[in-house]
Amino acid sequence: MLIPGLTPALIPGLIPGLTPGLTPVLTAAPPDFHYARSQMALSLGWHIIIACFGVAFPPMVLFAEWRSHRRGDPALLALAHTWAKAMGVLFAVGAVSGTILSFEMGMLWPGLMSRFGEIYGFPFTLEGFAFFIEAIFVGIYLFGWDRLSPRVHMLSGLPIIAAGAAGAFFVVAANAWMNTPAGFRIVNGEIVDTDPWAGMFNPSTFAQSVHMIIAAFLVVGFSVASVYAVGMLGGRREHYHRMGLLIPLTAATVAAPVQIASGHWLADVVAHHQPVKLAAMEGLYRTTDGAPLSLGGLYYNNELHGAIRIPHGLSLLIDFTPNSRVTGLDSVPEQYRPPVNLVHLSYDSMVGIGMALAALVAWFALHWWLRRVLPRTRWFLRAVAVAGPAAVIAMEAGWITTEVGRQPWIVYQIQLTRDAVSTADGLRYAFFGVCLVYVVLTVMSVYVLRRLAGGQDLIAPQEPQPDESGRAQRAGAGTA
Repeated sequence: MLIPGLTPALIPGLIPGLTPGLTPVLTAAPPDFHYARSQMALSLGWHIIIACFGVAFPPMVLFAEWRSHRRGDPALLALAHTWAKAMGVLFAVGAVSGTILSFEMGMLWPGLMSRFGEIYGFPFTLEGFAFFIEAIFVGIYLFGWDRLSPRVHMLSGLPIIAAGAAGAFFVVAANAWMNTPAGFRIVNGEIVDTDPWAGMFNPSTFAQSVHMIIAAFLVVGFSVASVYAVGMLGGRREHYHRMGLLIPLTAATVAAPVQIASGHWLADVVAHHQPVKLAAMEGLYRTTDGAPLSLGGLYYNNELHGAIRIPHGLSLLIDFTPNSRVTGLDSVPEQYRPPVNLVHLSYDSMVGIGMALAALVAWFALHWWLRRVLPRTRWFLRAVAVAGPAAVIAMEAGWITTEVGRQPWIVYQIQLTRDAVSTADGLRYAFFGVCLVYVVLTVMSVYVLRRLAGGQDLIAPQEPQPDESGRAQRAGAGTA
């Protein structure tokens, strides 16, 4: 067992509807249960894209600024300035979506927060400190253009990088705890001896955090590069656009091999701590010695049909031995298995897109190593243009694998998702309201970012802007 003191005899006191020995007797789900899950899925799926930019975009902005001062390159400085404004926009939007998520945790899942809030809420408290530090220095960095010396201005950006990475770590640590709960004991059905630090540093924390942070660099690297690839396909081949593609694509190239290694690490953690999730990822019904690695296929009638199988591949990947035993879905009653097709196809999509993106950066890296220029074929630019949306899809597929693969548990083997949801009436109306909020946020974000990408400068009230005579004048200030 993952939690000391948790035995089948104690489970009924913790999970309503279960009998000793995990006999599959489930209580009926509240009427708005699926609306609550859909709202949480929408909020997380939307916010995670913006959160990636909070982690990986600031290092790219600072690198462009540092490189511009080192080489005396005005085009790079203009690029850094534009990226800094986009960073500010995305930070503001992320603050809104993050706030929505904070309220949803308490409003939609009171069963989780009331029982485990002391442990689960601890990393979120630390994330709040990271957020405020990030907010303070984002303001200093944006306000400090042309007001601080280049060295001081760049130094003011370093806390943004540190706080963004720290915030991602704390949030992912909370999610990792849901996958491998730790830091408490269960005595007579009650949670005792809570240790928030042990809960935060649970068996999945480091593998999940590293995988997520590297994924952020891939998503941001490919997404930003794709914007400039589209511009170059349209004939904009000047130095500004080339560097706009080269810097983020280089970041993605460095991150790609690291992500492959971290993905194997995370799969190994899943295999040893969440074997049913791994079985769903591979569509493996029977516990098998020398399990094959399955690519594609559909799962029905307790079997994966139409898959390409690599003999002994899964056993080799997990334990580096061809005949090691891999736990199948048959190890738990049907009621405690995740929806296999969704998990399996999401996992295959993530891995398939990831390998395609790895091939793209290998093409770029080899060509750059040999000739020190970007590949000249338009097919390369087309591939980079597609890579941005593809990276986002791969990341979303990875999160579906992580979250849906844990179902029906909100806290793995401890609390069912349906037992944590609010029983209040009207959750469906909140879902539709949140949908409207995200539509508005999406439209506004795309509008502003398109203006920036199109070269239309957006001037904030504190920034100097030219008056009719061409002299710099502060926005909003009157003339003498």
